[in-house]
Amino acid sequence: MASSKKFGKNGSSKSQGLMLWLGIALLILVLDQFTKVLVLGAFQLGDSTPITSFFNLVRVHNHGAAFSFLAGAGGWQRWFFTGIGIFAAVFMVWMLHSHPGQTLFGLAISLILGGAIGNVVDRLLRGYVVDFLDFYWGAWHFPAFNVADSAISVGAALLILDEILRVRRGR
Repeated sequence: MASSKKFGKNGSSKSQGLMLWLGIALLILVLDQFTKVLVLGAFQLGDSTPITSFFNLVRVHNHGAAFSFLAGAGGWQRWFFTGIGIFAAVFMVWMLHSHPGQTLFGLAISLILGGAIGNVVDRLLRGYVVDFLDFYWGAWHFPAFNVADSAISVGAALLILDEILRVRRGR
């Protein structure tokens, strides 16, 4: 996964690449936290406002991980998922530093990084993750999610695409 860019003695191109990816992660983090503050200010826990025939804005507190995994585990999961998020964030920063010139890979990792940190901030400040986007069809509701979750999902899809393209280039 070596970069195609040539780096000067001081690694300035490498640093600029890293700063771009960290800037995107920061943008995701700020957007995520801003939307959560709006929801916390406008909604009480459990409130729901219909927007379309398939979408509501809601206020849900997720004490677990994706799809409320371990939500009722008694509280230890807060610190467990916080620790995983911090470890993952450090690893992703290292990956971005190691491969700053890989555009699709860098974008994917920075989206995942911003989303992961957004949810870690929630766990540290509130003890739960604020979810508010509720898509549904009839009586079936997809689990509510937030901007951080969206960024993580898009980043994961881009990471898979990057790997598929890398394997095809290697043939």
